[in-house]
Amino acid sequence: MKEKEFELKVFSGTSNPKLSEDIAAFLGKTLGKISISRFSDGETYLAINESVRGHDIFFIQPTCQPTNETLMELLLFLDAAKRASAKRVTAVMPYYGYARQDRKSSPRTPISAKLVADLITVAGANRVLAVDLHAAQIQGFFNIQLDNLSAKLLIGDHIRGQKIQDLCIVSPDIGGIRRARDLSKMLGAKLAVVDKQRSEPNKSEVMNIIGKVNGKNCIMVDDIIDTAGTMTAAATELKKLGVLSVRAYASHAILSGKAIEKIEKSSIKEVIVSDSVPLNGKALKCRKIKTFSIAELLAKAIQNIHTSQSVSELFELDKQVKLV
Repeated sequence: MKEKEFELKVFSGTSNPKLSEDIAAFLGKTLGKISISRFSDGETYLAINESVRGHDIFFIQPTCQPTNETLMELLLFLDAAKRASAKRVTAVMPYYGYARQDRKSSPRTPISAKLVADLITVAGANRVLAVDLHAAQIQGFFNIQLDNLSAKLLIGDHIRGQKIQDLCIVSPDIGGIRRARDLSKMLGAKLAVVDKQRSEPNKSEVMNIIGKVNGKNCIMVDDIIDTAGTMTAAATELKKLGVLSVRAYASHAILSGKAIEKIEKSSIKEVIVSDSVPLNGKALKCRKIKTFSIAELLAKAIQNIHTSQSVSELFELDKQVKLV
């Protein structure tokens, strides 16, 4: 009997169907047939409505709000695909939820990012494709292959296209220095760092600005904008030091709580975020918030994984896809 062709199939959860559709379009595919619903008690029902036996399966699901439900959808799909004899199953996670709990910050607390990694592996994933993980050490939490793509070159290309003079790249915290440094080198810009202290989750206080920012057009770059407290507070301090303008870029726009109100009232000129997480109604109405797509980047990574080509070439500047 002839062996079945190792076909690429793409499926989507409910968290970001628009991004999934865009990725499938770049691949020249239609999304696979799947049913997802909720029982009356809140439990999740999931069924794959087409054969996946012997195929190369990619399930696209950023585990954003509602985080527990989207994570459960991902786990159920992985289990279903494994039991349906898929040859390989890749969890495509444009946003990795629980990533900020990547170590024991105080006694008797979980390392949630590691727990999620274990759950994904046990559920049946053979590989994970993520974008801008909050902490690099999360890659070590997996005993399966993980590709951590970066939107850094997309962001750099977009900044370059705006032709901003007297540019300074600002890291909103010490942990993001590497990202900011790479961008500053790429753009030939100055570098500054915000020294902050976090008293409790989602609350921080700007302590100091490290670097010369007076007379500069500053661009803050981060992986996640959640409550926007750090970014708006840093923008206020930068303005006090005589910067000409403040813009912000981020890979993942969680924008919870009063984030939109903070951004609208802040001195930030504009906030540019990827579509890894779908924007809510308030964010869509906010004139300061603009988006760029990572669909083509993810589509190229999926294609390269399927055909056993290099994924690292997507990090090379001359081969990197551009923003549209």
